[in-house]
Amino acid sequence: MPKMNALVLEEVRKFDSLQLQKVVLPDLGPFDVRVKINAAALNHRDVWIIQGLYAKIKLPVILGSDGSGVVVEVGESVDKTWEGKSVVINPALDWGDEPAAQQPQFRILGMPDQGTQAEYVVVPVENIHDKPSHLSFDEAAALPLAGLTAFRALFTQGEIGPSDVILITGIGGGVAAIAMQMALALGVKVYMTSGDDLKIKKAKTLGAIDGVNYHDKDWSTALFTLGGKSGFNVVIDSAGGPEFGQLLDLVKAGGKVITFGATAGNTGDINLRKIFWKQIRIQGTTMGTPEDFQNMLQFITEHQIKPIIHAVYDISDYRKAYQDMRDGQQFGKIVLKIAASG
Repeated sequence: MPKMNALVLEEVRKFDSLQLQKVVLPDLGPFDVRVKINAAALNHRDVWIIQGLYAKIKLPVILGSDGSGVVVEVGESVDKTWEGKSVVINPALDWGDEPAAQQPQFRILGMPDQGTQAEYVVVPVENIHDKPSHLSFDEAAALPLAGLTAFRALFTQGEIGPSDVILITGIGGGVAAIAMQMALALGVKVYMTSGDDLKIKKAKTLGAIDGVNYHDKDWSTALFTLGGKSGFNVVIDSAGGPEFGQLLDLVKAGGKVITFGATAGNTGDINLRKIFWKQIRIQGTTMGTPEDFQNMLQFITEHQIKPIIHAVYDISDYRKAYQDMRDGQQFGKIVLKIAASG
C-alpha cells in the first residue's frame, strides 16, 4: 500500500505522542479529491486536542485544519479539470442547510477526520477552492480556519460597516489578526486588547488605532477613554472568562458582542440589566457556511489581503512550531512547510 508522511497524535496529554510517521495513503471516494499539501498552518485547536481539552477526541488522528496545495487526483464523480489546480481547503465539513447554525454532523478537518499536517489529504470536492493568485502557498495555508471564523464574526454576525468603531480582544492570535486586517481594509476604526505590549505596538503599526494591556488595572476604563467614551459598535471576543462582563460596559447601546471562544474560561456574573437596558446583542459564532468561505475568499482577493505569518517551519521541525503555539508569543499564524512550493 502507498504511504505518506504525516503528523499523528496517538495519545492525549502527552506531547511526545505527536510523531512524524509513515501512514497509509487515505482512500479516495467518488466525490473526493486528493490534495498534495504544500503548507499547513497550526491552530490553538491542535494544541487543545493534544492537551485533551477538546470534545469527542478520536485517536489516532492526523492533526491540522488549514492547508493549501495541488490537486493530484479526483474521484470518479469529480470534474477532471480540478487535477493540477492550486487550491486552498475549507476545513468546515458538513455544515448543513441552515445558514444560522451548523447541523449536528458538522465537523472540522483535523479531528475526527484526518487533517492537513501530512503529505496528502482527501477532502470532498466542495471543500476546495482555487488558491487566490496573490497568495503564496504558505499565506493561503494561513487563511482557512482563521479567515472563515473572522469573516463570519465580522460580517455575517457582526454586520460591521465602514463607519463603525470596533474592539478586537486578544490581538496577535490568528483569528484576531486576520479580523483586524479585514476590518481595516473596510475602513473600520479598530481598537484592541492584548496581554503583551509588543503585540499592541505591532497592531498599531498595522493600522489599529490603539489598545490596552488586559493585565493592567482598570484596563476597561482605559480602553473606554481611548475609544472616545462613546463605546464600540461591535466587540469581537474569543476569551470569555470572568472579565467578559466588562465588555458590556464597552459596547455602545444597540451594539453587539460577538463571541467565538472561551480561552479564559466561563464568564463570571453577568449584569442582565446592562444587556436589556442598552439593548445589546450577544451573538455566538463558530466557523462559517460554505457561502461565508466563498465570500471570505472574495473579500481577501478584492482587498489583496495577505495573512500575517509569524513563522514558517519545515514539517521536520514540528516540535518547535508547536512549542511556539503553546508559548502564545506569536503574532499571526504559524505555518508548517510540507512540500516545496516551486
